[in-house]
Amino acid sequence: MIEIKHTLCPSCSVGCGINVILEDEEIVGTFPYKRHPINEGKNCSNGRSSIENIEDKLAFDLKDFDEVAGKLKSCDAEKVTVVFSGNNSNEDLQAIKSLCESKGFNVLAYADNLKGFDSVASYDEVEAASNLFVIGNVLYENPLIGRRIVRAKANGAKIYVNDDLENSPTANIADEFTSGSVKEFLQNNDFDEESIIVFNKVDSFEDLDLLEGANSKLLPVYSKSNAKGALNLAEAISKEDALELLNNTEILLVFNDDIVNEFEFDFKSISQVIAFAPSKNDTTEIADIAIPIKSWLECDGSFTNAEGLTQEFSSVRESENMSIVEIIDKINGELE
Repeated sequence: MIEIKHTLCPSCSVGCGINVILEDEEIVGTFPYKRHPINEGKNCSNGRSSIENIEDKLAFDLKDFDEVAGKLKSCDAEKVTVVFSGNNSNEDLQAIKSLCESKGFNVLAYADNLKGFDSVASYDEVEAASNLFVIGNVLYENPLIGRRIVRAKANGAKIYVNDDLENSPTANIADEFTSGSVKEFLQNNDFDEESIIVFNKVDSFEDLDLLEGANSKLLPVYSKSNAKGALNLAEAISKEDALELLNNTEILLVFNDDIVNEFEFDFKSISQVIAFAPSKNDTTEIADIAIPIKSWLECDGSFTNAEGLTQEFSSVRESENMSIVEIIDKINGELE
């Protein structure tokens, strides 16, 4: 029997809806959610391929799970770091935050060297803007935001782009293009309250101060689906601070993240890397302990997208694995 169930795309922070196709309860494909207000019946290639690795599952070993609490008990809390990832739902993040606060563990909230902003532009404001300043190859990396930028240009907006790639899709629609530093781009342009700056990267954490001082509306677009939700709960740190924290970590807890791919760092120098993931990734491959968890397709929860809209999603299939919330409840019980 063929079933179609609605959920949210986990591929970036735009917050698109997506339909999952199930045949006899097995996930076999996706197609766009036609009535979803964010993506309006479109999904990018990342969204369409978001289910590709879900069957590459980890094997569960109860002895591995029992070992986690023992490792945590034997380590000073100040040497335990927990990755606070935008791949997790708001509900997962609340549980992770409570664990860290109650046990005194460090929180590693890293989001592409970006941070959270109290007020951001909406997607409709992007489409209606008269001047758009775009940092990064947004049209390629975040196509459904790019669609709003293309519409703005069709409506007469002037597009200023700063990117490394002169022939990128984003550069090709620019009225003015520069490939210098983000700092130079921000210092050499005139911004006003009617301008909007859309960005998915910076050169350094210090560029964020310049962005906040630009007197314009901002729309940061993150690479992870719930980065905005994560940064509503925890303060982001720079790449340099993240590396310093990792250097002083003896136990690293990674919930549904592939942190190995984010940093040039010798993760084997950490005494214990403990990964909780729905499927195999580079982090589970180097982890000392790797424990399977439910994927977003097997949980109820919510993501907060780049413009600050919180959307709920429901499980599309059952799983015998525990959710992150259930795992943290179990860890708390073992540590009491």
